[in-house]
Amino acid sequence: MNDVTSSKLTISPGRLEKKFADYKPLYTESEALIEANRCLNCYDAPCISACPTGIDIPAFIKKIATGNIIGSAKVIFEANMLGYSTGRVCPVEDLCVGACVYNDLNYSPIQIGRLQRYATEKALEKEVSTGKKLFPRNSRKSEKKVALIGAGPASLACAAYLALDGVEAVIFEKDGLPGGLNTMAVAPYKFQTEDSINEANWILQHGVELKTGIEIGKDISLEQLIDEYDAVFIGIGLGTDSRLDLPGSDGPGVWGATDLIRQIKNNPDFSLPEDLNTALVIGGGNTAIDISRELAMLGAEDVRMLYRRSRKEMRGYDHEIVGASHYGVRLVENVTPLEVVRHGEKVKALKVSS
Repeated sequence: MNDVTSSKLTISPGRLEKKFADYKPLYTESEALIEANRCLNCYDAPCISACPTGIDIPAFIKKIATGNIIGSAKVIFEANMLGYSTGRVCPVEDLCVGACVYNDLNYSPIQIGRLQRYATEKALEKEVSTGKKLFPRNSRKSEKKVALIGAGPASLACAAYLALDGVEAVIFEKDGLPGGLNTMAVAPYKFQTEDSINEANWILQHGVELKTGIEIGKDISLEQLIDEYDAVFIGIGLGTDSRLDLPGSDGPGVWGATDLIRQIKNNPDFSLPEDLNTALVIGGGNTAIDISRELAMLGAEDVRMLYRRSRKEMRGYDHEIVGASHYGVRLVENVTPLEVVRHGEKVKALKVSS
């Protein structure tokens, strides 16, 4: 087991907190109790069906209402070992919260994600303070070994359940830190890098081994892993940003959204150019919305999202679009980018068709 300490992080303390305050702050105990006691504990609850991991939502909320935080967290983690991060980043408005029966009654739906965060965060804090593990390590060791490629959320969750079953789980990660997009590219107002590292460390404490700086196909071959392990899990993520290959797009002033979010989260020296007035974001998905909001929060005066179709056809969640609009982000519909116009190396305009 490797413990990835915060000393390996490159974030300047307070830098992100100043610009990117938590947009769904942790409930206080009284707030959590009030919200939990609103739950109707529905029979055949639609929120469970809407949860991709099938968490028994009424059960964990009921345990919060009765003061059983450890029991609540166990219900969550037994269905989803990454229940802490998903309580922060999951688009609950379009899943469990969107399915809450209160919506049909014209009442505010139960804030399931915030209750999930409360239960998991408080339980993990208690685990640290008492030393009593939520899930003690399995003393019965299996003879099986599994290699996992990539240290993102999929591999971390898979490795955790394997370790709890006594299987030797070894994760190979080409970068220096685990967590994948949670660490590198989830919007910092949703989930900061140190939170992701803390969650990864919790997973590793269950007996998972992490080997960083190892690239499959370069430092070790896939064939070697297949020979040495009983199974290989491939969790390499979604890949790099898509490029539009527009004339003029190569050069300073043009970024891929994920790479830019990575710099904002993890490069302490990153700042927007002083002469930046207008930022144009091409795309209509959730990543485009995230980076638009971040640019506005960092001080860009005029941030516009350009989408080739109408708003109702956008892949991004409506609540995310509304959230970005609160920071002044504007949506320009039915435009197609044609060319990045430069004067020398400096970006001056974007040529579009409509």
